[in-house]
Formats: sequence, C-alpha cells, structure tokens
Amino acid sequence: MNVDSFAEQLKGVQSRLAEMYTSHSLPPESAFKELGVASEELQIAAEEIFEQTENLAATQAKVEAERQHYQELFEFLPNAYLVTDGQGKVLEANRAAATLLNLPQRFLVGKPLDIFIASQQRRMFPSKLNQLHQHDYVREWVFSLQPRNSKAFDAALTVVPVRDLEGKATTLRWVVRELSQQKRTFEELKSSDGDLSQNRFKHIYTRGENIPLDPQTIWLACRGLVKLSTMNEKGEEVLLGLAGPSMPFGSSMTSLDTYQATVLSEEVELVSISLTEMAASPHLCQVLVPQINQRLQQTESFLTNNGKRNVKNRLYDFLLWLKREMGQPVEQGTRLGVRLTHQDIADACCTTRVTVTRELGRLQQQGEITFDSKHHIIFRDESC
Repeated sequence: MNVDSFAEQLKGVQSRLAEMYTSHSLPPESAFKELGVASEELQIAAEEIFEQTENLAATQAKVEAERQHYQELFEFLPNAYLVTDGQGKVLEANRAAATLLNLPQRFLVGKPLDIFIASQQRRMFPSKLNQLHQHDYVREWVFSLQPRNSKAFDAALTVVPVRDLEGKATTLRWVVRELSQQKRTFEELKSSDGDLSQNRFKHIYTRGENIPLDPQTIWLACRGLVKLSTMNEKGEEVLLGLAGPSMPFGSSMTSLDTYQATVLSEEVELVSISLTEMAASPHLCQVLVPQINQRLQQTESFLTNNGKRNVKNRLYDFLLWLKREMGQPVEQGTRLGVRLTHQDIADACCTTRVTVTRELGRLQQQGEITFDSKHHIIFRDESC
C-alpha cells in the first residue's frame, strides 16, 4: 500500500465514523470511543509515513546529487580511467579512455581490455590478472597498446582490485597513461620545479579569519597553516585536516554540506587555481596529484587516530604527527612552527579542552614538552 492510497482509506474511515455519529441508530458509546482512538492512531501513523517519505525523498536526492558529482569527476579526469570485471571486461570508461583508445565510450563497454594490447604481449595479460586475485596492493604494468585504427604506443597501466566481503576481486580499476606524454610532462615539471605560486596573485589572510570557498576554485597554501573543519549534529566543530605549504583545499574537494577553512597560523598566503584551468592543463594536474595525495594520507591518518578508544593514545599520536609534519629543530628539541590552542588539539583528538589541558600539563611535568614565550610546543628530542 502506498502513502496516497493509505491516506484515502483513512479519510474514508473518518468519513464513515462521522456519519455514524450523526446516525439515529447508534452503536454503544464504548464502540465510539474505540473507533475514535483507532482513528487517531491511524492519523498519527499517516503523519509518520508522510514524514518518513519526505526524509527518504531528501536522502535519495542527496545520494543522486553525490552520484552525479562523482560521475562528473570520473568523466572529466585528465587520465584514461576504466573499470573492468575480474576478467578484464570493460564495465565503465571515461572520455579520456575513449580518446586514448580511439573508440566511443558506448562501444568500449563490454569489450575485453586485452584486445587493445599489442598481439605480441597479449598472452601475458591473463597471468597478470591472476596475480591481482592473489594480492591486494596496487600494480603498475607497462604494455604496448594498440588503439583502433591508430599507431601503437607504450602505456603504464595502474590497477587496483576492489573486493567483496568474501575477499573476491569483483572489479578492477585502471588508470592508463601514455608514457611519451608522461615523459614530456616530467620535463615540464623539472623546468618549472613544480612551483604553482609563480606568476600568481597572493591572497593574504590572518589568524582566525574564515577563507572564502568557491566551488569552481581550489586554494593552494604557499605559507602558513589552514584548519579544515565541519560541524557534527551537536553543533561541535570536527577537525578534518590541516593544510600547510603546497597543500590544496577547497569546497570542490568534499561532498560535505558544512565545510570551512580557518587560518590557524598568524598569517597564511594562498594562491587560487580554477577548475577550468586544471581541466585544460595536464601539466597542472600532474603537479597537483601528489599534493592531493598528501591530503588524503593526512585524512586517513586522522581517521585512524580518532578510531582509537584511549584518549591519551589519541593525543600522544596526534602530537607525534605534529612533531613529524610541522616540527622545526631548535636548541631545546623540536618546536612546532604553529601555535595550536588546547581547543584546536581537542577538536583534532575528539575530546574536551579540559582533558587536553590536563594531559599536556602531565607531559610538561614529566619533561616531555615545554612551551616557548609564544606558547609554541617544544618536544624534547627523546619524547614523542
């Protein structure tokens, strides 16, 4: 029964009940009371169903929007990207893959990937696939690819298996790069030293300022530190990451509804890069990929740390990460290059400011840490 038909039946019950009240042949008073209670219960049930239906529709709309977002990212990746089944039959292919293999996307789907491998190397492909079913780590192979009606070229095929709950490799995800283009890009990077801040306007923000986020632009930090955060259902701030020099961030890199960037250092220097510019420049994308990868690794590190139950362990490991990533050698040990408040550290460790203050005080009493005149943490070399 759908919601509309349920509502119509409910109206019918209420209408008949009203007729009975005005009828000359009335049933016992207790029966009227029971009917009234039943009618009210049905009304409440209907309201709950309507509310659940609205929530479900909103959830479905959000899921569809996210699916569309990732589909667009997949389509416009600068590198050729394919998804195959465990035997190498193409399930999905983006536009770059269609261009590289000189075949429309709709004709790529269903084709075995090995038909694009040069005949002299094709017999090696099945044994390579068997290796993927036995190991989880990413593999990169070099094959000579033969696009349709075009010249063969050497390509690097990077592949990772995706497994189901039973550990079986159900799909394979492939990134295909033409090696000649890769070599040209590498030479371009060497000549520019990969410095994206050259010839770009520098934006300066000071401590505590919220950095404006444009969905068509990403920011790249040149100097200073930016705190990336969201809000949980209680309205509490949750730390997502810390963007330091050469690290990109922006609202286009997240699907969260609430996402903010706040200057954590005394001052931060940023340059902006438009998504349109990225789409038109493989060189630019090649420079940004390692930096985006650094952000992903940082996020995974934060998630792993926040999954630990013991607050002391979370705090200790976070301090260890800060020392490793942002420490500067000084005479007394290793000094953090940025001043973090106890609340900043508490947000990062999913605990309270009071707990952080107590634990930092304990570490200070034990001689593990000290503070300089500007309240920057200094780690003793043997600590953390």
